[in-house]
Amino acid sequence: MKSVSLDGIARVKLGKSFSKEMRKNGQVPCVIYGGSQDSPIHIGIESNQLKKVIFTPNVYKLNISVEKDSYEAIIRDIQFHPVNDEIIHVDFLQLQEGKLVSLEIPVKLTGNSIGVLNGGKLNLVMRKLIIRALPNHIPDDIEIDISEMRIGHSKRIVDLDLDNIEFLHPTSLVVVAIKTARAVVEEEIEESEGGESEEGKSEEGKSEEGKSEEGGK
Repeated sequence: MKSVSLDGIARVKLGKSFSKEMRKNGQVPCVIYGGSQDSPIHIGIESNQLKKVIFTPNVYKLNISVEKDSYEAIIRDIQFHPVNDEIIHVDFLQLQEGKLVSLEIPVKLTGNSIGVLNGGKLNLVMRKLIIRALPNHIPDDIEIDISEMRIGHSKRIVDLDLDNIEFLHPTSLVVVAIKTARAVVEEEIEESEGGESEEGKSEEGKSEEGKSEEGGK
């Protein structure tokens, strides 16, 4: 899992008024939970630093430096302003060796599906999956090879076999599927109807020809 470093400052005060003042100065109030310490750690991080790790599909392991201390963590929760979508608060979960952690990991598709090449439609049902793993086993993404998938095929949780990772979803959940494109179906129907029509015309032609011969006799 890729790591990114963030620089934080210790919050000397708590409360709404102090948090509001921090935001005016470009800082976002943050809290680090889950460590060996007795209480959460309250810090501030520059908004521009946070935007680089929040407004991205990637998931990062964060090394947060606060004065002389350093904390390895992941983002657990983000609060946005309801009007302008500015980041107003972030909760971090501190990672500990040997302790399982659950988080969302993006799905990455590889290969060219046979079904898509034959006119099928790719349907990525789950763009992210929730997993549980030890910190050193957290992947950058969940990679799924769709090369051999044909029209009507799908990949479910049960089909994903990754070592040291537990998926927190039902095993029957569809992650990606190749569906029949509507245009392809309509084209097949039109071709089928067209074939029947021509055959009918041919039969009618034979019938009329037979009548003419009988009349001639």
